[in-house]
Formats: sequence, C-alpha cells, structure tokens
Amino acid sequence: MAELKLRGINKSFGVVPVLHSIDLDIADGAFVVFVGPSGCGKSTLLRTISGLEEPTAGQVLIGGEDVTDFDPSERGVAMVFQSYALYPHMTVEQNLGFGLRMGGMPRDQVAVRVAEAARILELDALLDRKPRQLSGGQRQRVAIGRAIVRQPKAFLFDEPLSNLDAELRVQMRIEIAKLHQELGATMIYVTHDQVEAMTLADKIVVLRAGRIEQQGSPIDLYDNPDNLFVAGFIGSPRMNFLAAKVVSVDGNTAMVQTTDFAGSAIAVRTRGTTAQAGESVTLGIRPEHFVDAGGTALTATAQVVEQLGGVSYVYATGSNGAKITIQQKGHSSIPAGAEVSIGVDPAACLAFDAAGLRL
Repeated sequence: MAELKLRGINKSFGVVPVLHSIDLDIADGAFVVFVGPSGCGKSTLLRTISGLEEPTAGQVLIGGEDVTDFDPSERGVAMVFQSYALYPHMTVEQNLGFGLRMGGMPRDQVAVRVAEAARILELDALLDRKPRQLSGGQRQRVAIGRAIVRQPKAFLFDEPLSNLDAELRVQMRIEIAKLHQELGATMIYVTHDQVEAMTLADKIVVLRAGRIEQQGSPIDLYDNPDNLFVAGFIGSPRMNFLAAKVVSVDGNTAMVQTTDFAGSAIAVRTRGTTAQAGESVTLGIRPEHFVDAGGTALTATAQVVEQLGGVSYVYATGSNGAKITIQQKGHSSIPAGAEVSIGVDPAACLAFDAAGLRL
C-alpha cells in the first residue's frame, strides 16, 4: 500500500483533449471516489493511473516512485472492471488463483492467498462452483477476490456495480466498505452514481469536462459546494435552484429575494465574496432544508405528492412555473393542487453568482 500522486496529468485522444492539468494527492489507505457525469474523464483518469492509458503530459507517482512509464503489471495496482471477465470453464478457486499461477507462484502459496481472499469475501462455500452457477453479486466478489490475491498497493474500481440490480448494488456497497475497513488498502473508485460516492468515500473528487471541480469529504462537498455544478450533482434529490436578486448586503450576509416564489427575503451568509444590491443570483435550497412553520416562508402550488412512508416529497411550482422539491418527514398532509407556505432554514441556504460560483 502507498500514497498516490498525480502531477499535471493531461490526456488527449488525437486532437481531442480529455484531461486537463490534473493534480491530485491520495493518501495511503484512503478510499477516494471519482464522480461525475458520463464523458467527464473519470474512467480515463483511472486508466491513466493503472497504466492502461499513457498520459500526454504529467506524472503518476505511487509510493513516491514515478511510474509514468511503467507497464500496468509493474505498478503494483489491481483493477476491477464493470465486466466480471471470469473464465467460464474454471471454478471460483481456479479463477481466484489463475493470475498467481501464471506468474509462477508455488501452489502452496497460491492456495494460502486464495483461501484468505475467500474468507474475506465469504466465498468459501462457492470455491467449487463455476461462474454460470453464481449470482451477479457473487461473480463481482470473485472479480474483487482476484484483485485481493495479488496484494496490490492500490485497488482501482471502474464502475464495478453498474451491472447489478438496485438491491445487489446496496449489498455490494456494504461489502466493499467492509473490505476497505479490513484491508486498510488504498482504493480508487469510479462511479457516476453520487449515492455510491457519498456512502463509500473518505474523499470525493468531482470531475467535469476533464477538470477537477472540487475535492473533499462527502459532507464537506454536500454542505459547502464551490459552485452550482457540484451543488446540483451531490445530493439526491438534487438541490433546488431558485432565481433571485440581492436586496441588500451587510458584511457577510446578503438579503436575497426569490423572483419566482412569493415570500420574504432570505438572509444568506456569504464566504467573503462581494455581492452587490440588485445583482441577479441563484439561491440554492436542499429539499430537506424546508421547515413546516416559522422563519422565512415561500409560497408555492403543490403539483405532485410522493408518499414514501418514512419521508414524503412535494413537487411544487411558483408563479412562473419554476419548480421546487420539498422533503417532509413521515406522511405529508399537503394535497396536490393546494397552495402551500413553507418555511426555509436561512442558515442552510446558499447563493451563487451569474458565473455559477458560490458567493
């Protein structure tokens, strides 16, 4: 296991640039998730770390050693792909040990490593089965086990749960989290699913168009996004964005009035960025930051109400058809078509300027 550093990583395919000046430090034993929309460059970045892609410029350092020109097999990393890529004619035990046997490792050592991987992943009862006799989740555990037996410096996961149904994805997320706790290994995980990112990561790296938009702990990105893109990408349901204007500014507090929803101005704390009275901004409010009564209130018309048992979602519109999502605990008493006046927690509101940057 070792820390990993990327310095000035650029990658182009022909004349098309894909990665732009990526600088990133990943601590030894960290669980880092690359997240972003399709085409943002997250899988290309992972493949560059693994050696499957050669950077156009920049350095990849693992454990303080520059491995930029090393072959994938020389980097001490193991990769788990979306496709399980198991040998169908081999048993689970044979699949787990195949790479080690091909590398010339003695049979007794192979058996020890396979047994340990099977114990960690609870595959002991499946060692004599072939892939066709396994469920999707079991196959993915075998693919992960094949990486574990190599005892790599870092594990690289490229959307490993995309082929699984919703219930299996939840189970496998728990298995991968437990695996990280037991091994203490450096893990880098690529996904487009921000729920996976929030539940698995020590550190999230949000990518867009080949650039790092923001990096930090899941809670830090959730509570303190730097821009509209990160604010909208992290969180489910996504943050509400309301057109607004700055009414007045007093130090680090801006009074912001929404333009599509009736209600009083909201006191939004800024981070030192200068805001001007009359400036058009975007007000960000997460669905759970609406409160039933008291404080600043907005008026909207409920369109659809989803009753999910422990939580309810009210989808409402303002005067110009602008939409908001309101989360309520338990069963909502708001009927579809009703006009609602809902409180807002000002301390949880964010404001973004015309360029999408956080005030």
